[in-house]
Amino acid sequence: MMKIVFTCGDVNGIGPEIVVKTLAKFSGSKNKKFYFVCPANVFLSALDLTDIKLDYEIIKDIESETTKPVQVISRRNVKIKPGYDSSLSGLTAYHSIKEAFEICASGKADAMVTAPISKSAINLAGFNFPGHTEMLAGWSNTKNFVMMFLSKKLKAALVTIHESIKDVPRLISKRNLNNVLSIINHSLVKDFGIAEPRIAVLGLNPHAGESGLIGKEEKNIIVPVIRKYENIFGPFSPDAFFANHHYRNYDIVMGMYHDQVLIPFKMLSFSSGVNYTAGLKIVRTSPDHGTAFDIAWKNVADPQSTIEACYYAEQIVKRRMNYAKTGKA
Repeated sequence: MMKIVFTCGDVNGIGPEIVVKTLAKFSGSKNKKFYFVCPANVFLSALDLTDIKLDYEIIKDIESETTKPVQVISRRNVKIKPGYDSSLSGLTAYHSIKEAFEICASGKADAMVTAPISKSAINLAGFNFPGHTEMLAGWSNTKNFVMMFLSKKLKAALVTIHESIKDVPRLISKRNLNNVLSIINHSLVKDFGIAEPRIAVLGLNPHAGESGLIGKEEKNIIVPVIRKYENIFGPFSPDAFFANHHYRNYDIVMGMYHDQVLIPFKMLSFSSGVNYTAGLKIVRTSPDHGTAFDIAWKNVADPQSTIEACYYAEQIVKRRMNYAKTGKA
């Protein structure tokens, strides 16, 4: 039986709503069980908002397992203030992520799907983390990890994640590129069943450096690394690469910084894109959008990205199991 644990995200955003809508989509499956780490009052309010009926049980400890397909793990209630950052919502989000991670790390769930958080709220709560990816990597003592983005139209990955643009060039090194490419390549084989991956690499500078005329990173760093691999291509000028739909010729596109790939990715797959952390021992996916404070608690949030995150989590778990047995994609 596949067991997946959801976090509540920021309770003042759309997280509880889209998780409840996703649970309604899957909870009738006989071969799946879901845990939802969420304050009971927030969960019940989301049910009332969406008028969704679920077969659930509210528990305090995962050990009190029953046959209910949905178990809501609740520690304490919290006041909902739709559309606002608060230290309380940040604290609730943080503890939800932490507990879901521990459930997965202990083997009590196969994967976790994280609802959107407000980084500002978590910082207000006293936790200085730039995002889920870095947070989970830190807890699992994982130094080598990659933020990936998944959809039917495009898979993408980042060399740098939540870094200021001014810091990106100094973080582009041969060692870093080799490390990220190794993780991406292994993940495509183990997690996605692609036996011979084709990876496209974008340049850092305009026109991919124009042979060193507009920046030296491509000529001195990126090209020498790419030449070591038969299945890695580039560096490509990002504007022409996406304008000519060349991404269709590759299994994944690796960009140097956040917006370089997130802008085209979200243009192609905004309502169905999924964020995935490659390199972790646990499987973690999430919808590729934010808390949407402007539409929070209005019952208009689209759950499709969270639904896709659940699909991908299940697929990755199954492919990892197959890879562990056979050693092949």
